[in-house]
Amino acid sequence: MEGAPFFLRPISFRREALVAFPAASLGVKGAGGKNVSSRPSVINIGAIFTFNSAIGKVAKAAIETAVEDVNQNNSILAGTRLNLIMMDSDCRGFLGILGALQMVQKDVAAIIGPQSSGIAHVISHVANELHLPLVSFAATDPTLASLQYPYFLRATQDDYFQMNAIADFLAYNGWREVIAIFVDDDYGRGGISALGDALAKKRAKISYKASFPPNSSKSSMTDLLVSVNLMESRVYVVHVNPDSGLTIFSVAQHIGMMDNGYVWISTDWLATVVDSSEPANLDIMNLLQGVIAFRHHTPDSSLKKGFLSRWNNALRKGNVNSSLNSYGLYAYDAVWLVAHAIDEFLNEGLTVSFTADPKLHAYNGSTLDLSVLHVFQGGERLLQILLSSSFVGLSGQIQFDSDKHLIHPAFDILNIIGTGSRNIGYWSNYSGLSVIAPEVLYEKPLNISTGNPQLHSVIWPGQTTTKPKGWVFPNNGKPLRIGVPYRASFKEFISTENGPEKVKGYCIDVFKAAVNLLPYPVPYTFELFGDGSSNPSYSQLVYKVAQNDFDAAVGDISIVTNRTRIVDFTQPYIESGLVIIAPVREIKSNAWAFMKPFTTRMWCVTEVAMETPS
Repeated sequence: MEGAPFFLRPISFRREALVAFPAASLGVKGAGGKNVSSRPSVINIGAIFTFNSAIGKVAKAAIETAVEDVNQNNSILAGTRLNLIMMDSDCRGFLGILGALQMVQKDVAAIIGPQSSGIAHVISHVANELHLPLVSFAATDPTLASLQYPYFLRATQDDYFQMNAIADFLAYNGWREVIAIFVDDDYGRGGISALGDALAKKRAKISYKASFPPNSSKSSMTDLLVSVNLMESRVYVVHVNPDSGLTIFSVAQHIGMMDNGYVWISTDWLATVVDSSEPANLDIMNLLQGVIAFRHHTPDSSLKKGFLSRWNNALRKGNVNSSLNSYGLYAYDAVWLVAHAIDEFLNEGLTVSFTADPKLHAYNGSTLDLSVLHVFQGGERLLQILLSSSFVGLSGQIQFDSDKHLIHPAFDILNIIGTGSRNIGYWSNYSGLSVIAPEVLYEKPLNISTGNPQLHSVIWPGQTTTKPKGWVFPNNGKPLRIGVPYRASFKEFISTENGPEKVKGYCIDVFKAAVNLLPYPVPYTFELFGDGSSNPSYSQLVYKVAQNDFDAAVGDISIVTNRTRIVDFTQPYIESGLVIIAPVREIKSNAWAFMKPFTTRMWCVTEVAMETPS
């Protein structure tokens, strides 16, 4: 960004009419020293997102500022100005699709966006047909990285990496099962699918997927969380949209799910809400005590600090209506990414031109005028330049790997407590979990953090530092069925009086003592086996366990070979005491009786073996 001198200029977010000056009259040269008199005076770029969303409020100001900064910077696009055309998708997929179709009619060279993963799936097909690069700063659905969408490029991190970060965090704490709470759209489904794959690598799993439709009511979310609260897992991963996600925590607090024993982990949407609400909103923070939130990691730099200072000044003056979040940084960098690519495109002597697509015409008498959609002739080349770009932006190094992912994906791990959040560590695909910033570890050997603690301590929901177990016996679970013999010969071991509620004896005492040692509650019921008048078949009792008629059996049950083939036994805790006593009478004995255990040949072999060489 050539030292980015534009950071020294006052910030302005006003939309001003862009006057097109004839390039030939300017007579300027490009950065490479080429004559740029043939350059166009104006190039259209589009931007499509939801203006009034937590992400869109910041993105709108950031994109407008980036376009203004590009146009004021003489080191890039000399003689050419960017003309920004924005469309509001209004959080509605249908309007977003219509807006995108209207936008491409204006012959834009690239589109910044879309914000929504769902809209990105649809208009990526349009982009493929018209050879129009899409540079999204917020559509994080991992499936958008598919080869099916060659013109879709992500100027932010893929949720694939975020879900691997969460899986590492869960494994670090020893939790093997989680419940995923997510919005049932492309964004939610794609992210949770990636989480399931990441957990499988850690021998963990999603025990239940609790989904709800977009724009769901508070009552339906309440019903969802009440059913979730009856389940075994107490570890929840929440992957929803910033504009509706807080309702989840409001409901959870109301029904007592923000207390001791619960674990709440949020994807980056929550950090976006918190960062956008500076100074802290106490009503929001009271809902989130003890929550773990992941946030895109953007390294500290003079560029970032300078932009943040400009933003805060504008916020105090009322020129912006939201604090800066990470998506604002990505939106700003997306504009500069497109600007750099267009600059190189023009320096190669290429022209921004559009032609009609003969394949686009009215089908079966349709009145849709598809002929107004034009193919960008240089779209494929511009895409190649975008993919080979490399510069330092506000969010860090802007460079893509062979899979079209931004290099160095990393996340901050935040613990929300009090009126703010504290950083308990980082995750990167290079070094995993660490308390050292990823950009520091990139410059050192991979094992540099081996001797360091991976994460700082956490204050969990309920204001406790004791790590929750992560699960309880479910309230709607069935108690264990424990089979016991109805009648036994040795009443000291087991006996019954007036039904299964009065089962007692040494075996029962040992069983109850073992259950009480467990760190979690295990409900059970005793079920009598037999008619009560005669001793039941113990082999049949064991067979009942093997057939799942009983979950376990307790009693004076002997461990014999045929039973061990079908069930597992605990270690014996008492010997049976059964022995066989038989009289032994020597019929004939002599002085050589000690030789009877071995044959003559054996004695000879033993004697040879005991000889020592002379």
